[in-house]
Amino acid sequence: MKVGKFTHADAGQMHMYLNYAKENWTNKDENPPVGLILCAQKDSTVAKYALEGLANKVLAAEYKLKLPDEKVLVEELRRTQKVFMNEKEID
Repeated sequence: MKVGKFTHADAGQMHMYLNYAKENWTNKDENPPVGLILCAQKDSTVAKYALEGLANKVLAAEYKLKLPDEKVLVEELRRTQKVFMNEKEID
């Protein structure tokens, strides 16, 4: 988690951490680790070119300091629950 803006150096640092984790902490039957960089600001163009094409899966997302209105959260939870329940019925 970063209190500042996402930079290409953050992508490189996360890539290094993931390579270490894959070599030292991941069992042979496990999927490779995934990196998530939460930052206060993210320039989509910088993120695209810094993260695209990496051998490791690294994602960058902005976090919010304030939650949305309670009604918005409840609606989103209900919508997600419906989607999840529909997928379970298909399986």
